[in-house]
Parts: sequence; C-alpha cells; structure tokens
Amino acid sequence: MEDIEIARNTKLEPIMEIAKRIGIKDDEIEQYGKYKAKIDRKVISRLKDKKDGKLILVTAMSPTPLGEGKTTISIALADGLNRLEQNAVLALREPSLGPVFGIKGGATGGGKVQVAPMEEINLHFTGDIHAITAANNLLSAMIDNHIYFGNELKIKKVIWKRCLDLNDRQLRCVNTGLSGESKIVPREDGFDITVASEIMAILCLSKDIQDLKRRIGNIVIGYNEDDEPVFARELKAEGAMAVLLKDAINPNLVQTLEHTPCIIHGGPFANIAHGCNSIIATKLALKLGDYVVTEAGFGSDLGAEKFMDIKCREAGLTLSAVVCVATIKAIKYNGGVAKEDVQKENMNALKKGMHNLYTHIENIKNVYGIDVIVALNRYNTDTNQEIEFVKKEVENRGFKFSVVEGWAKGGEGAIDIAEKVMEMAEKNNKLNFAYELNDDIKTKILKVANKIYRASDVEYSDEALKNIEKIEQMGYGDLPVCIAKTQYSLSDDEKNLLCDSPYNIHIRDVILKAGAGFVVVLAGKIMTMPGLPKVPAAESIDVDEDGVVKGIF
Repeated sequence: MEDIEIARNTKLEPIMEIAKRIGIKDDEIEQYGKYKAKIDRKVISRLKDKKDGKLILVTAMSPTPLGEGKTTISIALADGLNRLEQNAVLALREPSLGPVFGIKGGATGGGKVQVAPMEEINLHFTGDIHAITAANNLLSAMIDNHIYFGNELKIKKVIWKRCLDLNDRQLRCVNTGLSGESKIVPREDGFDITVASEIMAILCLSKDIQDLKRRIGNIVIGYNEDDEPVFARELKAEGAMAVLLKDAINPNLVQTLEHTPCIIHGGPFANIAHGCNSIIATKLALKLGDYVVTEAGFGSDLGAEKFMDIKCREAGLTLSAVVCVATIKAIKYNGGVAKEDVQKENMNALKKGMHNLYTHIENIKNVYGIDVIVALNRYNTDTNQEIEFVKKEVENRGFKFSVVEGWAKGGEGAIDIAEKVMEMAEKNNKLNFAYELNDDIKTKILKVANKIYRASDVEYSDEALKNIEKIEQMGYGDLPVCIAKTQYSLSDDEKNLLCDSPYNIHIRDVILKAGAGFVVVLAGKIMTMPGLPKVPAAESIDVDEDGVVKGIF
C-alpha cells in the first residue's frame, strides 16, 4: 500500500483536540479545515515561565539520493515516546514542491509513521511557502520599479534574485527587462528555489514580527555607484513584505498517524540553506512538550552543523541528545557501491562505508559535545548479518545503537530507541561550536572544513576572496557561515564518496545575507536552483475525477 493510502485510511483526531491535549487554548488556534491549524505566537508569551522540555535532534550520515528517513525516524521516535506515556511533540520543516515533484518525494515520513493529512502538507499546506515566494518577488518588483522611475538610490548592481518553489534549472540564469520599453534596463538575472531564499531563512530565524521586519529591512539588495550596499529598508519594502508574511510566521499544527502533536514550520534546504525549522516553532514546542523531537536536513555535515553553529547559537538552544540515522544501503553506498546495487549483500562495501558513519557520529560527540545514538532505519532487504555487523562496530566505538522499525510497525517499532533517548536525555550536555563568531570568515570556513568535513585545506576563487574582503570591510565579519555544498559526500565533490585521500574544499563564491544574519559560502558545484531528474516524480503524480491525489510518496 502506498504511503498516501496508509495516511488516508487512518482516522485522524480533530485538530482542536490535538491542540487541547498540549495546552493550547481555543482562541490561540486558527483552523485550516479539520486537521490543520495555525498557532498564535502569543502562546510562547503565555508559557514563558514554563520549564522547557528536552530537545532531541535527528540527523543522519551522508545519504543516498533518495534519503535515509530522518523524518520517518523523527516521527517514529516521537510516537515511541508517547507510547511510553511521555509528552512528546514533533517540530519539523515544511516540504518543498521541488523534491515532491523531483526525486526525493515528500517530507511527511512513510509507512506507519507519517504526519497527516499527508498530501495537503506535501502540496500547498497553509500557504507559508507561497507567502515567502510572494514576499521575495515583491522585493524584486520594487527594486526594478525604483530603477524604472529614476533610480534615486543610484543602484548599479542588483544581487537580489527572484524565487520559485519548483526545481527548474532553466531559471538559474535569465535575461529580464526585454520588453523594449524606453526606461526598462535589461539585465542578466536568475532564480533561486524558494527554500534557498533569504526570506525563508529570515522567517525561520526571526523571534517575532518586529524582528522579521528588522531583518527584512537589513537585506542587501545590491550596490550603488559608489559600491556601497543598498538595503531593502531604503526601498521602504519591509512593511509590505511583512504583511505578506504575517500569517506565515505563525507555526502550523498537525498530527502523526498515532495522534502525536506535530508543529511544522519553515523549510530551508540544508545543502543550499541552513536546513532547520523555525526558531519560533522549536521554542513553542519546548514549552508544550517534555520531549521535543526535531530534525535538520541531509547529513550532520550540513543540517546538524548549521542547527548547532547557526540556530542554537542564535536562539540560545541546547541539546539533550542527537540521533544519527543510518541505513545499510547508505553505508554500502558510501563504501563505493552503485545506487542500483545497494540492496545486494556486500560486506566489503559495508566495511568501507562505515568510515562515513564514524565521521558523523564522532563529529557530533567530539566537536559539539553532545551524546549521540545511531538509529538504523531497517529495510526489509537488510540481512541479520549486516545489521549485527553494524551494531557491533558502532557499540565497539562506545556509541549507543538501536534498530528502528517505525515504517512497518509505527511507534511500537521505536520503543527501544525511545527508552535509550530518555536515558541519554537525563545527562546534562554542554553544546560547543565548531568556530567562534569573532573568528574571521576564512578561519570559520577552515574550521568547519577541517573539523566537520575532514578536509585538508580550503581553496578560494578570486571572486570569493574579493567578496570575503568586502564583507569584512562592511563590518559583517562576525556573522556565522552557512556553507552550501553537495549532500552526497563529506567533500564538495558528490562523486568522492570514500573520502579516503586528502582533499581540499573549493569555495567559488561568498554572499552576504545580512537580513538572515549569516554569510553563504558556495562550495564546489552546488546550485541554489536545483533541476529535475531524468524521470521526475511528477510523471507519476495524478488526481482522479473525485479529486483524489495519487502518486505522492
């Protein structure tokens, strides 16, 4: 049975009942149908004196193209905790239409561990990402309108891009302003996918609506004739953009198939953005639950690094435990097996690929100081010999291990990991960072490259070096770095899976995101507008005459 059919055949509780169970009042909820709702941010103020719950981060080893099931494990763990009569709340990211119609599919879990209503969450949900797209493109329109009507700010170079929440490589580089009208100035431009937009990052890092407006005003949209930055506030854009985002800034409440409360809000990718759900959603969940399970995108070299070095630092969060998701197929993939052969037994590749898993779990423990457990997301093609090998190797290195069968068994298949995570969470962890904010930009990049990617050194293009110098001269050298690179390797080369020879990280550009409050560092060939695969998931998605959606996974 398809995931969408499993979700559709499960009876959900009215969303008001889910809200009531975790202490949200009727006037703090705005319903979007029977099973979705917006939560008013004032709940955080009402509960400000309530003790926070324990925060559990779910991350992963370097994934295969289809992913290793972080969201599935997150949901299973939360359901498992609730089966143990614990008050657990999920805090997840919103799915992007790019992967839904591309290669990875949706982001609502799978099998018996899903958040629902599955197809609605994976498609338009409550309109948050559309609002972000509109706000982003309103700023673009205001920039070009200002130039059209005389360019009082003397804008010479525009760096702000339009965005769209779909994978469309054709939009990476476009020419605009080709209508031939006398005052329109044509220029080369481009689109980012919405989840890579600075507006998405701003929404996820803002503390409230005033902070949102401040950050929007701080966006650098380009440079003037004196090579000085031009800010969005100089266009008087922040108020109108905030109006488009006034509902989107409120977190969304849904439920799992086992009725565990789930707050879904924000959806930046971790390979090209910072990869975490919103600070507002996480802080709200910590007031509502005794345990909060959240996840960060792709492997720990991307999402978890940014969760700790950017989000936790910005929001003052700490962690009680980290779950690192692994699969037999991902271990073999990182051991050099082609993706079409990962389900075949190959102990040699399994042994080689363990190096990747070791790197991820050792980084979490040794660099960030947080206890970590390996969650093996079990597939029906895994053999007992393979599982026992991985278990023995992980435990011999002093790490906890659990086989999770949430996909097939729901929360019942995550009882073991839930019990182990509860035990781990009793210990006090002190979160360390990979770098300090007062390090210069190149030092920050080098520390992440050395400590997290295990690279030997960093090489820069002339453009990257020029931009670093400029950013530091402008006074932004103390911002954290958000490194965009491939998710398929610890290196910046997606084909270098083994990473068994010394390698350098190659930085081709560095971009200031003053509104978000970080510096984006583009490594290798990473693109901020993905493309569709040869056979996109969109080819299998359809709707029948009764409006029933099929093919989303």
